Amino acid sequence: MAGYKPKVISLTKRPGHTFGFYLRVEQGEEGHLIRCLEMGGPAELAGMKDGERILRVNGTFVDAMSHSEVVDIVRNSGASVTFHILDEASYKQAKAQGENLSGSQSTPVVNGVGKQDPKPKLCYLVKSSSGFGFSLRSVKGEQGLFMTEVTPGSVAHRAGVKLNDRLLEINGENIEDCTHDQVVDKIKLAGSSLMVLLVDEETDRFYGNKRIKIGAWLATAKYLPHKPRIINMTKGSDGYGFLLREYPRQTGHFIKDIDKGSPAERAGIKEMDRLVAVDGKEVDGCSHEQVVDRFRQSGNNCCLLVVDKETDQIYKQGKVSPMLFYEEMQESNSPPSYTEALNLPAPVRPSTTVQGRKEELRPKLCKMEKTSAGYGFHLNGIQGMCGQYIKDVVKGGVADMAGLEDDDIVVEVNGVNVEQSSHDEVVAIIRSCGSSLEMLVAKRNVYDELKAKGVTITRLLLGETSYAQVHYADTPETSTEERHEKEARPESPPEPAKERSSSSSSEDSFDERL
Repeated sequence: MAGYKPKVISLTKRPGHTFGFYLRVEQGEEGHLIRCLEMGGPAELAGMKDGERILRVNGTFVDAMSHSEVVDIVRNSGASVTFHILDEASYKQAKAQGENLSGSQSTPVVNGVGKQDPKPKLCYLVKSSSGFGFSLRSVKGEQGLFMTEVTPGSVAHRAGVKLNDRLLEINGENIEDCTHDQVVDKIKLAGSSLMVLLVDEETDRFYGNKRIKIGAWLATAKYLPHKPRIINMTKGSDGYGFLLREYPRQTGHFIKDIDKGSPAERAGIKEMDRLVAVDGKEVDGCSHEQVVDRFRQSGNNCCLLVVDKETDQIYKQGKVSPMLFYEEMQESNSPPSYTEALNLPAPVRPSTTVQGRKEELRPKLCKMEKTSAGYGFHLNGIQGMCGQYIKDVVKGGVADMAGLEDDDIVVEVNGVNVEQSSHDEVVAIIRSCGSSLEMLVAKRNVYDELKAKGVTITRLLLGETSYAQVHYADTPETSTEERHEKEARPESPPEPAKERSSSSSSEDSFDERL
């Protein structure tokens, strides 16, 4: 059963409510099927899909049990239940091959969130006047070089480096077989910036036990200071509103001549962004004509992955494709858990549910009055680069009471956007504010997701839900060699609730609302 990996979903329902799906057995179909998912219900929000098969309920293998027995197990579970689920295609293939599904391995999912394998991490460091802020430790007779003396607040610390992380790569080059002195020399030769691949002890042990070689292709890009952008666009009457060009001394396909008010401009595409992928397919190595064909095949909607010059340079320094970021974002785009959904506006109809889920992606406006103890937080940044974030929020202090949290990204200070400001500039703005301070901030995951969607973060996102809807609507947008201009995308009607008509009313078909 090594080839089939069920997901494990734990659901919780509110008193007087159901789990939001029907459990069925149908004539001509094997297994216990998930049907008629209620939009906005626990099952749909947790990631259950129509036609999937339930293999286990609360750890008990139920594939060979009768319909009524499985229903009883679920009902006797009370308000919470855990399912092992296999997708329809894999289930049918496993049955056709005579696989023993009772021994299948699972990918745990609790309330819709997958428990992913641990990942090594890519960290980008820009040297300050005091260096990178770490030392290297090696132990005689043991393989590996480890990070030590990671100074709190240093370049290394702010970039995500942790004490005892093992160093695997420097600027895309594996150094595991190098001596201590050779690695020190490579760091010195690297100049003012480094892209390093690191692994902590737990992650190292995980891959070691599986005998899997660790490389950047397995890494998380969440610690990198600049992110590629995922752009969704809908074509206007005159196209998307930009030109796609190649240049003699540059590798890649670049965005140029963006029309004012076009779909491209409204989606956040910038002049000289490099196009990395169209609809999830990388275009490096494709000819201009092949990329244009990708757009044509996409019809009126397209999803692009683009990078600006600074982001492109960082990824190239580490010899990593920006697709690493795209794939990580795809993995993380699981629906919210039911428990999380309970904290959002109660779903009355599908459009309300979607709106409620989107309202999570908002910044926070924190207003503070300085006391004798100050504001009670530290402002951190990477020296020589833009972007500031909050650290060391004092519990019970002014910042804590105003809603600031560790790792919040600072967007505005007293109405001034500081995303492109240096650390010193932001500090100067704060000092000039006197005893009153107002900061627009966003949690790191919210900031990253909004930026990936090309959303400009302003105070408008704090207001009526209509603002959030404008920025959250996944408006696919794209580019091609030909000129693409963009019309306003009409408001999409709410997607109707997925209802599956009953299977043939044969006595061999049963369903039970759960």
